[in-house]
Amino acid sequence: MSGISPAGRAGSPGAGPAPTQAQRSSFGSTAILTPANAVTMVRVLAAPVLLALIWRWGPSWGLAITWLVLSCSDGLDGWVARRQGTTRSGAFLDPLADKLLVLAALAALALRAEISWLPVDLIAAREMAMSLYRTVVARQGISIPARKSAKLKTLTQDIAVALGLLPVLGVRHLGAVQIAVWVAAALTLWTGLQYGLDGRKLRASSEAS
Repeated sequence: MSGISPAGRAGSPGAGPAPTQAQRSSFGSTAILTPANAVTMVRVLAAPVLLALIWRWGPSWGLAITWLVLSCSDGLDGWVARRQGTTRSGAFLDPLADKLLVLAALAALALRAEISWLPVDLIAAREMAMSLYRTVVARQGISIPARKSAKLKTLTQDIAVALGLLPVLGVRHLGAVQIAVWVAAALTLWTGLQYGLDGRKLRASSEAS
C-alpha cells in the first residue's frame, strides 16, 4: 500500500475544498506575459500620450474624464492579478505605472504653467529615490512592506491631477489646485521618510540576527 488514504486524495471528502478555477489558472511568480501585466503595460504606455494631450489641449472635461478612467484602472490590473496569481514583474510594474501616469500629468500641467514646478520636482525626486532605495534593499534580501499611508498618498496625487485637469472654474479653483498639489507633495515626502525609517529598522534587525 502507498500509505495515502483515500481521504487524503484531491477531490476526496477529507481533502478540503477543491481548488477554484482562479487557483488552477494561476501564473507562476516569475511569469511576465500575464493579463494583469498587459493591463499595466497599457497604463505605462498611456503616460507619454497623456502628457502630450495635456500639454497640447490643457485642462478640459475630456481629459479630466480620461484621467478618472486611468486612475481607476489601477484597480483593474490588481483585480486580475488576484484572480490569476500575482507575479514579481507585476509587483514592479504596477507601482511604476502609477508613478509614470501621475508624473506625466503633473509635468504637463507644469509645462503649461497651470501649477508650480517645485512640488512636481519634489514628488518626482521622492518617487525615483524610493524606487532606487527599494531596489538596493531588495538585493540585500529586505522587502519593505507597503503602508496604508501610501494609498492616501496616491489618492491625494490623483485628486491633485484631477483638479488640475478640470476647466478653470474661477480664482478659487486655481487656488484649490495649488493647495492640492502641495498637499500631495508633502504627503509624498512624508511617506518616503516613513519607508526610509522602515527600511533602516529592517536592515538593523537583519544585521542583528
